[in-house]
Amino acid sequence: MKVITTPNMPKSNGHYSQCIAHNGVLYLSGQLPINPLTKLIPESIEDQADQALQNVELILIEAGSSKELVLQMRIYISDIALWDKVNERYSLFFKAHKPVRSIIPTRDLHFGCLIEIEATAILNN
Repeated sequence: MKVITTPNMPKSNGHYSQCIAHNGVLYLSGQLPINPLTKLIPESIEDQADQALQNVELILIEAGSSKELVLQMRIYISDIALWDKVNERYSLFFKAHKPVRSIIPTRDLHFGCLIEIEATAILNN
């Protein structure tokens, strides 16, 4: 097991690693829609979904993978009514690639976010 971290990855806000590699698989912690440079959280669910997906992609690239190598996504949303809008942004992000996925409606997410996304991907080496 190897913790992967780079200066370009979003910094963790707690006692956890953003990315761990094990046996050729990457495990990413849940990504909130926080811009890693400005620390701002967009308002709309569409913009939050885009930002969380961009955070996932940044970590994948920094770890030596890509969104095309994602095996599974777990998406937590604060309200099931957001499902359609999240699904739309997700499909634009992945295009033809269709990783397995769960969308889990939950209650409040940290910092008042509407979405959090975690991923499992293949390490490209």
